[in-house]
Amino acid sequence: MDTKSMNLLTRVGAAAVVLSLAACASPEKTPATAAVAVSHNAVENAVSAGAPELAPAEINAARDKMMRANQALAAKDYKAARELAVQAQVDAKLAQSKANSAKATAAANALNEDLRVLRQEVDRANSDQQQ
Repeated sequence: MDTKSMNLLTRVGAAAVVLSLAACASPEKTPATAAVAVSHNAVENAVSAGAPELAPAEINAARDKMMRANQALAAKDYKAARELAVQAQVDAKLAQSKANSAKATAAANALNEDLRVLRQEVDRANSDQQQ
């Protein structure tokens, strides 16, 4: 091989190494950033659903993991940021589900109480008619 070919081969090899390193770095950052954004939305949704009052442990865990994911993202630890963001999202969804469940249970209990009162009134009206 002549010097020109070696020089070209070295340049192509160096370019390939730089491109592969850049390719390895960028996919890490993009999913981590997206995962943090998704977990942030999940926490906001859980808060809107009443999680701070109805599922405080779960929403606090989600907030803590989201804060740590943001710190990892700032430190360019994209793998940790993505993992923490996914965990925060799961905790936030659990908090939202628990809050929604608590609201549904409260509504069902209120409906059952209304039905009980209505039955008592119907029974009283029926007993008054029979006398």
